[in-house]
Parts: sequence; structure tokens; C-alpha cells
Amino acid sequence: MSVAPILLSVEGLTKSYGGVHAVRGVSFELRAGEILALIGPNGAGKSTCFDMLNGQNVPDSGRINLLGEDTAGKKPRAIWRLGVGRTFQITATFPTMTVRENIQVALVSYGRQLFNLWRSTPGFAKAEAGRLLDLVGMGAYAERPCGELAYGDLKRLELAVALANQPKLLLMDEPTAGMAPRERIELMRLTARIAKEQSIGVLFTEHDMDVVFEHADRIIVLNRGLLIAEGLPEQVRNDPQVRAVYLGGGLMYDARHHEGAAT
Repeated sequence: MSVAPILLSVEGLTKSYGGVHAVRGVSFELRAGEILALIGPNGAGKSTCFDMLNGQNVPDSGRINLLGEDTAGKKPRAIWRLGVGRTFQITATFPTMTVRENIQVALVSYGRQLFNLWRSTPGFAKAEAGRLLDLVGMGAYAERPCGELAYGDLKRLELAVALANQPKLLLMDEPTAGMAPRERIELMRLTARIAKEQSIGVLFTEHDMDVVFEHADRIIVLNRGLLIAEGLPEQVRNDPQVRAVYLGGGLMYDARHHEGAAT
């Protein structure tokens, strides 16, 4: 059985703000088709790490090899064009535009047609926009204004927008924040299915441990900027240092209880 290629390799990533060490010498890898969760308590350095990977923050030191290129210090748009999609904790759509038009705006941008964005959008890549909406189960909502959508549907739309540039790597910052429990499960199952089918690597942060342990292939744990654990979900769940960081409660995941809640 062949080993999937490495999409992301992070070595010694470090970032400080004044005397505060937000991220300290973090190293990890992510392979094609793999779902990797980045967890940790508030202030652990997760957002800072994400922002450096996405180009919104420049590391003090360390290397980021992303899809074969050293991207440390590159701008977010340059990283996006390499084949990196991102979703955010707070969704951002055009509420007065239709669901399809929101996808078309992303496709216009990917097709380098921003110079005539509004004129180009109505007829641009209509079939591709429809394909992406069908992929996330939103085809029936294509002509509805985004302002009318329920929050869970907005999250699915955001996923479709993130897939518009045909990413090889998807960065998801708390993708299920604000969603009902059933919606969280459905969104992550959808994401995992697409990732496996299209060999997309997914790195996501998440506070909901049920979501993490059900969907992550591997988990890395940060605390005070340091990577304190890395491994399969069962290994991380039983790691004494991780349990201490979460005060014994945050990682007490019970699969039987979760299955019962999901029915």
C-alpha cells in the first residue's frame, strides 16, 4: 500500500509578541487525504499557528513547506493560489447575493477576473458552481439569497466556497462553532468524505472533543505554544500530559454516549 504524499511540513515554527511566546518550536506533518486536528486550551497558540500557515502572520523562525514550496512570509493570496482553502470561525458571505452567486464570486476570483467582478459573475462558471453546491448538498438552495439561510447551511456554503480553488489542503478554524450537535456531526462527516474522495489534506482546530475524536485521523495538542502530544486519537486521549492540561474533563470522550446523542 502506497503512502500518501506529504502536503504540509512544519519545522520549528516560532512566534512571539513582546515577551509572550505564542508558538514555540512547533513541528508536524500532514499528508494527502488525512484529517489532522489541532487542539489545545484557550491561549495555546492554535490561532497564531493557523495564521502563520495561511500567511496572515509571519513566523519569527521555522520553516513551512506547503505543497512543495517554502511559504513562510508569503501573502495569503499567494498561498491560496498554491491550492489552499480556508474556512473561518465566523462565516463571511454576501447576504443579498444568491447561494450560487456566492460560489461564482469565488470562482471568478480563482479565474483571475477580479477586474470585472460584478459584470463577470452572473454567467461565469455556472455549471461548476452548481457542481460545488451539489457536492455539499446545497443544490436545492442555489437561487436563495444567503441572508435567508440557516446557520448550518451557511457553514456548508462556506465549505463549497473554500473548495472553489480546487485545494489540496484545507485549513478549517473551528468549523463547527455555533452549530447544533447534529449539524456539527453532519458537516464534519461531509468534510471527511470529500477529503478522502479528493485526497485533500485537512487541518482543523476545534473545541468540541466529540467532533475531534470521531473525525480526526491524528491529533496534535498545543499548550502555551508548545506541542505536547501527537498521535492517533486513542493515544492522545490517554496521554497523561494532555489529560492534565484539560483538567481531566475535556477529553473524557465516550463513544457510546456520542452515538446515542447522534441518533
